Amino acid sequence: MNVTELFGIALPILQAPMAGVQGSALAIAVSEAGGLGALPCAMLGPDAIRTELAAIRAATSRPFNVNFFCHTAPVPDAAREAAWRAALAPCYAELGIDAAAIPAGAGRRPFDAEAAEVLEAFRPPVVSFHFGLPPPELLARVRAWGAKVLSSATTVDEARWLEAHGVDAVIAQGVEAGGHRGMFLTEDLTTQVGTFALLPQIVRAVRVPVIAAGGIADAAGVAAALSLGAVAAQVGTSFLLCPEATTSAPHRAALASDAARHTALTNVFTGRPARGIVNRVIREVGPISAVAPAFPLATAAITPLRAAAERRGSGDFSPLWSGQNASGCRAVPAGQLTRMLAGTP
Repeated sequence: MNVTELFGIALPILQAPMAGVQGSALAIAVSEAGGLGALPCAMLGPDAIRTELAAIRAATSRPFNVNFFCHTAPVPDAAREAAWRAALAPCYAELGIDAAAIPAGAGRRPFDAEAAEVLEAFRPPVVSFHFGLPPPELLARVRAWGAKVLSSATTVDEARWLEAHGVDAVIAQGVEAGGHRGMFLTEDLTTQVGTFALLPQIVRAVRVPVIAAGGIADAAGVAAALSLGAVAAQVGTSFLLCPEATTSAPHRAALASDAARHTALTNVFTGRPARGIVNRVIREVGPISAVAPAFPLATAAITPLRAAAERRGSGDFSPLWSGQNASGCRAVPAGQLTRMLAGTP
């Protein structure tokens, strides 16, 4: 099955949903160019989701994807939160932040009935998930309007699990990928392998179409993924310098610098492993901290540090999400970049 049959798109390019650095504008541009644009919804409340979906529907009649996390919300642990804030105490003191005044908060929400209700009014043609799949009753609501369902697999076992639970396609997320690891059957980072090692194994293991993700930054990378059996490539990092992205100034500067060549998997920003450019907080507190609260509770304590540093033009405490290959980042319109990735004029 090719991408036209699967998604109704002309080019084998999926834009990776990237919460915090994009909204509807990037999704619209990619979809209009013939790829599959994506709207990340994990950091949006129901009203914001509704607003963004209305903007997409008003601007394009092309297919698009909406993406959600489906983690289990953790029980807050006061002792762990206190230990985390103690680890960050020198940074608070340096930036003049009162740690006692920082509110707790999750920062990211899993897919729930309220989100499903918002989606039903718009009937997006593709809905994707990270960290597995939502409960069966919620998944049934998504399927009821005919949406294609995707989810990320970081191992062969996860791909088989997703196929057994009815996804229409599997995203093979290699360890090179920027942002959060989609791992959900294990927390063992030693199980995480590169895209071009993982992809052919998943293609052999499942019958559903497979989409390659991680480290794919240009047309040659896309062609390589297709040659190994993928029906499409999902690309994120390369879009971060596009004008349609909402990437912050410090983040853009890091992506355009030599710093982008050094990334790490870190849990210091959210409590769950995610790949970003190594900066001060990763070096001093991480990359993997044993005291960081469970995902997504670690975010609350980092947020005021990020805000204070960014006001000074610094990305020292910002999640500078990036894959291992930022060489494809281009400050060009996202539609143009989509066509470049597909190798078309």
